[in-house]
Amino acid sequence: PEIEQAYKLSQELRLFFNTKTGKGIALTKLAQWYDKVEKSGFKSFATIMNTIRINYEGIVNYFEHRSTNAAAESFNAKIKAFRSQFRGVKNVAFFLFRLTKIYA
Repeated sequence: PEIEQAYKLSQELRLFFNTKTGKGIALTKLAQWYDKVEKSGFKSFATIMNTIRINYEGIVNYFEHRSTNAAAESFNAKIKAFRSQFRGVKNVAFFLFRLTKIYA
């Protein structure tokens, strides 16, 4: 029963992000999910809930524009991999030149 309850909580959170709702409805559904997590008593979900509470403004903005920073994070990872491939950067100007030629 505990595994089933944890599974349902995780699925509700996933469904919450996959449905196209407005900001107001998202806040209401998030508050309802908080209540279910508090009643469940799962510590792991309480940690997730606290993380969402701290960053709720940015998370709820997702429902306005439906955009994330995944593209920027991916590009940053490519730059880090490129930099580590050459074991650091000695000439910054040349590094930026090569970076723009390869990824621009």
